[in-house]
Amino acid sequence: MTRFVNNLKTTFLLTLLFAVMLLIGGRLGGTGGLMIAFIFGGLMNIGAYFYSDKIALATMRGQEVDEKSAPDLYHMVDRLSKNANLPMPRVYICPQEAPNAFATGRNPKHAAVAVTNGALKLLSYDELEGVMAHELAHVKNRDTLISCIVATLAGVITMVAHMAQWAMIFGGIGGQNRDSNIFADLAMIIVAPIAAVLVQMAVSRSREYVADEDGARIAGTPFGLISALQKLESVSQQIPMQGASPTQSHMFIISPMIGKTLSGLFRTHPTTQDRVTKLRALVD
Repeated sequence: MTRFVNNLKTTFLLTLLFAVMLLIGGRLGGTGGLMIAFIFGGLMNIGAYFYSDKIALATMRGQEVDEKSAPDLYHMVDRLSKNANLPMPRVYICPQEAPNAFATGRNPKHAAVAVTNGALKLLSYDELEGVMAHELAHVKNRDTLISCIVATLAGVITMVAHMAQWAMIFGGIGGQNRDSNIFADLAMIIVAPIAAVLVQMAVSRSREYVADEDGARIAGTPFGLISALQKLESVSQQIPMQGASPTQSHMFIISPMIGKTLSGLFRTHPTTQDRVTKLRALVD
């Protein structure tokens, strides 16, 4: 039921984001401005979709491993992939001491899972298994694709708002005299991009809940993931992640920006306490 509710929430948020895009596009940019922004936003995110795995792994300096160089990790991921009915992803270890993990790749056939040295040192076998199962759940649910769609829509909204801002400076939106609505237009220029970011963050949080639940099923128990999340949050506050940018924060099992957001609305992840509560509910 929890999984269904979060998938329904994701659908609702995507629809809301699309509606905001149409509203601001029609109001500020007109059909032409909306189409230009959508084309540019789409092209940018198509590139991100196909190359995001290479960018993320290069940024984190990930090194691919196999059954000879990291047999325990490799065989664990292989077994969990079979549990999830997924093809074996590429497996990477990143040299950072901050404990974390992430999944990337445009689809299950081109997926990769990565874990940091810090996580390998910190987590027990069962805890690491829970983390890897969570990342494979992201692969199975095609969350990379969902993130790309959300980023495209949010990017279009921001781009249209910027176009409208410059149009107001150089003689009015769409070349029309709309002085009577200038304050409403200005408010929309300011508010719409913020609303898009808020929806984008909410989608990210809903996908984490789904990945937690599905990951617990792939691993066969939620307890490894519960313990791992608690350890990861505690240590991540003490050891900052090197190399990760805010735009990549949603990829990780624990946000590398933990504790740095002004409000829960801007979090890419639910609180660890909420995640643990929902995971415990699976066995109550």
